[in-house]
Amino acid sequence: MDFDNLHQVLRNLYQEMMPLCGDMIGVAKGIAGLGALFYVAYRVWKALANAEPIDVFPLLRPFAIGLCVMFFPTVVLGTSNAVMSPVVQGTHAILEGQTLDLQAYQQQKDDLEAEARRREGKAWLVDDEVYEQRLADMGITDLGEIISMWAERTWYDIKAGFRQLVRDFFELLFNAAGLTIDTLRTFFLVVLSILGPLSFALSIYDGFHSPLASWISRYISVYLWLPIADLFSAVLAKIQTLMLQADVLALQDPNYIPDSGSGVYIIFLIIGIIGYFTIPTVAEWVIQSGGAGGAMGGINKAGAFATGVAGGIAGNMIGRTFGRRGGGGSSSGNGGVGGPASGRAPNGRDQATQGNNNHS
Repeated sequence: MDFDNLHQVLRNLYQEMMPLCGDMIGVAKGIAGLGALFYVAYRVWKALANAEPIDVFPLLRPFAIGLCVMFFPTVVLGTSNAVMSPVVQGTHAILEGQTLDLQAYQQQKDDLEAEARRREGKAWLVDDEVYEQRLADMGITDLGEIISMWAERTWYDIKAGFRQLVRDFFELLFNAAGLTIDTLRTFFLVVLSILGPLSFALSIYDGFHSPLASWISRYISVYLWLPIADLFSAVLAKIQTLMLQADVLALQDPNYIPDSGSGVYIIFLIIGIIGYFTIPTVAEWVIQSGGAGGAMGGINKAGAFATGVAGGIAGNMIGRTFGRRGGGGSSSGNGGVGGPASGRAPNGRDQATQGNNNHS
């Protein structure tokens, strides 16, 4: 399953849904015009009744909001997206830098592991050509060694296949978590953009001033999900890079025997799954909106429950199959969690939709 295509669909969805706010602008202009009439008439009548001078400056408020309603896609959405775009670009640059380092160290580690296998004399475990050549060099008198090699290679392949199955399962959950956040973010942005003119129009009426501030704060809060996802992925990538550096140093020791286990990689996938569902909460710390973060409460609990169940099942299966592994091991798995090096794991830019030209 190509998750990149799914995220691209969400980006295109936002762009295609934006013209729909034009239909709402017509309704909002009528509401705003009526509200402006009541707003100005009430204050002028009140000033005349009290024999007070008319303060003109507060009367400009409904007209300013009316201009925002009339040119909502350009004045409101365009300005908001233009202001927030540098934040998105900055966090994505941080993520790209960490991802490039992760890929470089991962390649270096793979090369050193292959060399360590050759030093150990068991390159035939992972190389089919070496295995076939080894069998061709043996005769009938080496039948016992041939059977031993076949059994060891078969067991190695079974363990590697099972580890890969568990990795694929958690990578699927990880990508599903990212796609869930991306879909919800796109949905929230589309709803806020289409119904935004109505919120602005209602804010003209007395007693409805809060929708204007609430709309702005919630739009910014949801928009920040993308840069926060990039920062979260960059942190994971940095941790993976530091662990890969430690692995590279260990593999440079001729006496070090590498461990092909991917337990730490799976742990980071679980951390990433849980971490993605905390992005709305972190966005609430940056700007208080009281909306999207609270709406994610049930999803947070569901995500944590699903992750706990999946982790328990996987741990039970691994424990029953392999038991405890002894000896030293590699401190990181066979891939990175922070970016494209992990097979399209949490690249924050792909996991979140971008607004206007820079987000969807």
